[in-house]
Amino acid sequence: MADLAIANIRQGKSAAISLFVLIFAASLLLNIGMTITSSMNSFYEDKVDELHDAHVSMVMNKADFQQPYADFLNGYPGVIGSVTEQMIFLPAATIRYNNNDFSIRLALLNADSRRDIAPLKLVGESASGMEDGMYIPYGLKAGGYQLGDSIAFTYHNKTYRYRVAGFFESALMGTTKLAMLKFYLPDAAYLQLSAELGPASDGILLSAQVRNSEQSGSLLRDFHKQFPQLYAAADSGFWSANLDMADSSMMTVHVVALILIAFAAVIVLASLLVIKFHITNGIEEEMVNIGVLKALGYTSLQIVSSIGLQYMLIALPASAAGTAVSYAAMPAFGAVLSFVTGLLWPGGIHTGTDLLTVLIMVLLVLAVTLLSSRRIHMLHPAAALRRGIQPHNFRRNPLPLDQAAGGLSLLLACKAMLANRRHNLMIAGIMAAITFASVFSVVLYYNAAEDKTAFFQLVGAETPDIGIQVAPGHDSGELLKRIEQMPGVEKANILDYITTSIEGQLVTTEISDDYGKLDNPTIYEGRYPQYDNEIAVTRGLARQLGKSVGDTIHAGLGEASYPFLITGLNQSLHRGNHGASLTMAGVQHLVPGHQGMSINVYLEDTANADFIHAAESAYGSRIQAITDVNQSLESQSEGYITAIFAVMAVIVAITALVVVLLLYLVINASLIKRKREFGILKAIGYTTFQLMTQIALCLMPIVIAGIIAGGVLGCLYTNSVLKLILFDAGLSHARFIIPVPLITKLCIAMTVLAYVVALLVSRRIKRITAYGLIME
Repeated sequence: MADLAIANIRQGKSAAISLFVLIFAASLLLNIGMTITSSMNSFYEDKVDELHDAHVSMVMNKADFQQPYADFLNGYPGVIGSVTEQMIFLPAATIRYNNNDFSIRLALLNADSRRDIAPLKLVGESASGMEDGMYIPYGLKAGGYQLGDSIAFTYHNKTYRYRVAGFFESALMGTTKLAMLKFYLPDAAYLQLSAELGPASDGILLSAQVRNSEQSGSLLRDFHKQFPQLYAAADSGFWSANLDMADSSMMTVHVVALILIAFAAVIVLASLLVIKFHITNGIEEEMVNIGVLKALGYTSLQIVSSIGLQYMLIALPASAAGTAVSYAAMPAFGAVLSFVTGLLWPGGIHTGTDLLTVLIMVLLVLAVTLLSSRRIHMLHPAAALRRGIQPHNFRRNPLPLDQAAGGLSLLLACKAMLANRRHNLMIAGIMAAITFASVFSVVLYYNAAEDKTAFFQLVGAETPDIGIQVAPGHDSGELLKRIEQMPGVEKANILDYITTSIEGQLVTTEISDDYGKLDNPTIYEGRYPQYDNEIAVTRGLARQLGKSVGDTIHAGLGEASYPFLITGLNQSLHRGNHGASLTMAGVQHLVPGHQGMSINVYLEDTANADFIHAAESAYGSRIQAITDVNQSLESQSEGYITAIFAVMAVIVAITALVVVLLLYLVINASLIKRKREFGILKAIGYTTFQLMTQIALCLMPIVIAGIIAGGVLGCLYTNSVLKLILFDAGLSHARFIIPVPLITKLCIAMTVLAYVVALLVSRRIKRITAYGLIME
């Protein structure tokens, strides 16, 4: 049977190569997607263990520190180690990232101090001998910094310059996503900067490690309950984070992995349908040979086993090769992961995922092969020797040539199309599936790179032109009124965040004086709160609490608690299942006298740089930091756009490959099956080009129908699929813009590609001659 299987492969080399490529591509994408998904489940936990990093970190001004804070961490159940360290804390410094300036908290530590938690471990080369050297997070390397480059930060209108002496990894303080960056300075430079900044910049870093990483969330919640005054501060003098917050920043990577797995499933389906078609067609073509084998004494099981072995000899090396090549493609996705997390992709060999990928592919191919070969069991040797022709054929002629109107070539093409309904359904299904996948990827890229409104609404990011952080001790409401009166200002509002507790859940709560001024409202059901007793919550939080619009929940901060009426549900990947919205009047029930210290400014005709200069000149003493939000969002979203573009490019390229291979297999099989018919048509005067056109016309209606179906389904259901993928992350309503003109161009391009491929592949009909058929 092995010899028979090998002989069949040699006889159909082109078909075997095409199937090999399809299974190879499916295995490649499937293994990448499954590897990323499995690695993400424990990525941060593994990194914390590798770096001996903290599960929970807190930073505060030294003046606000009290010993009970450290005692709480030391005595908390499950904490296996905690450290209190003095450092320099800059609540609102400005640094350069991706050629843009943006404001962020900075923690500067002494590189020469000994640490039991999060010791300084450099990545790659370093230049430790620099007097003005600074060790920066590896995440900033994606922002354009290299070893030896100049790096500067501005604080209180003074710029401090250093040179990059090396890079390190940090799970919680190594990326801009968590609004805190940690730097290390050599002892001499650290002491000099500390003396220059004075006691006002002295800070405290609290770090804790827990036995089980899941305890990091409960530790932070209980700390909040015990010391609510830290979270109620109006300024940015306190910061805290845990692994759950860090893990939420990887949602884009999860989405990319899920898309790759889904598209791999589409290619696997295409491969299986092609195998079924190939086997069914092969049985018809080799009917006489099967009859001879049965007449010689071979059992149906032996013949089916040879067919199964034939496809196993293709599927096994193809899936193994795809799995192996995935290691070469993995660094590209590792670079995206490093951009998002600020941590190195671990790489390495993932044997379990590799074996699972190969096993899935082989078992699916084997199952389809055995199911498609069932006809052999029912085939009598005598019927097989007659090429399966039965004494009577009662099939209705769907298109009598003597009664139909139209050109003969077109009618013959239509008859061939109508005679192969299952075959047509397979082609249309595959074309619809790969078109849908291509449309989905194009819609994602368009909304992430071109019109970003829906993307920012999905993430939950507001997009003002300018962001202003009010200096501590100043009245933000008074400054807001003055900003609104400046030339070129369209509107301005206060939008800030505090941490509250809702029904035992630690919740990031936004507060604003006027939600009606937001450019990117995230409410999808109900409305934003307008009065002091109203609140809006994220869908994930409402689902966890079993609440909906119209219900009442209790929000608290420390000893204070107040019942609020839910007026709306919103969604935000940034805040996920732990977000809420209160009015400025509403937050007074929890923190009397609290005022938001962040002002969003929306400009009309004024350039951002001109407004920043004017605001600093007029109100510099009242402003702690001012940021060009447009530039900041552009730089921070660059990694996401790169990832989505890579996925789109891969999907569109493989879609084109699948179209080419599918049409090649189908047309090649059709030429073999209808060889005698084409020879007769040539003998009566049909030219090669006429027959090529006939073959193309036979396929194009099916191909076009599949492309149209896939395009329409993509337009109608892309948002639904996106909602399904991100449902657990808190997404309830996707509103991505569907670029119909772009999708139309994609569908036209696929149609043209299919027609050109059909003509090129059908050129093999030139080799068929009446003389050759007679000689056979």
